Amino acid sequence: MKAKKSSESIAVATHIVLPDDTNTLGNLMGGRLMYWMDVIAAVSAHRHCGRVVVTASVNNISFNQPIHLGDFVTLEAKVSRAFGSSMEVFIDVWQEDHRNAQKTKCNEAIFTFVAVDQIGNTIEVPELIPETDVEIERHAAALRRRQLSLILGGRMKPKDATELKAIFEDLS
Repeated sequence: MKAKKSSESIAVATHIVLPDDTNTLGNLMGGRLMYWMDVIAAVSAHRHCGRVVVTASVNNISFNQPIHLGDFVTLEAKVSRAFGSSMEVFIDVWQEDHRNAQKTKCNEAIFTFVAVDQIGNTIEVPELIPETDVEIERHAAALRRRQLSLILGGRMKPKDATELKAIFEDLS
C-alpha cells in the first residue's frame, strides 16, 4: 500500500451560525460544533484511506472562545498520523466575525477514525507522510498520544512506551 502525504487528506467546510445552532446566549452550541468536526474529520480520514471510516474516539476538543450567531465557522481537518487501521485527524476551527471579516482560530480537536470493510471489519490504511513543520510536529505528538491511550486502556505497559519515556528522560 502506497504511503500518502498529509496534504492529500485535507478537508475544509464553512458554516454560518444560524439561530437553531445557538444556545440562549446566542453562541454556537458545543454539540453542533462537535457534529461539524466529526463530519469534516470523517471526510479527511476517508480521503486518506479511500474506505469507509468510523469514529473510534474523540481524543481532545478545546473550546477556547465562543462563536456567535451570524459568524462564519471554517473547519480544516487533516490526518496527522496513521496506525495500522486507525487514523488520527486534527481539526482546526476558525471563526470569522460577520461584522468585520476578522478571522480567528478559536477551537481545535483531535479525533481518531478506523477504516472498515463492507461488513465492519478493520482494514489497513496507508502510512502517512508529514511534510510541513506543523505536520511533522503533529505526527510525532500523535504517537505519544496513542501510547498514552494504550497505557490508560491497559493495552500497553508503561515501560514499552518509548516516546513517552523519552519525554520524561529529557526532564531529568
